[in-house]
Amino acid sequence: MSLKGNQRSHLSRLAHDLSPVVMVGGDGVSDGVLKAVDAALEHHELIKVKFQDHKEARHHLAPEIARREQAILVRIVGNIAIFYRSARKPENRRLKLPV
Repeated sequence: MSLKGNQRSHLSRLAHDLSPVVMVGGDGVSDGVLKAVDAALEHHELIKVKFQDHKEARHHLAPEIARREQAILVRIVGNIAIFYRSARKPENRRLKLPV
């Protein structure tokens, strides 16, 4: 799934006040990071991931995280990547994207 411009803008606005819930540290994109991203996306649908280390590689690592977690990379702002994935169970879905 890809996002339309208005959907990307909508998600970016929603993410503005969010704090990062997952940190990418010295171990890079480890299994632990991927499990944390998966759990956070399932619970919140829209999350921020902060690159504390590997900052120079964030433009390569963020799309890899999105691919592996079947999420959408909404945007990278500085050292923070914003990801979106609707909850797998319809009853847990909180966010509605504009058409």
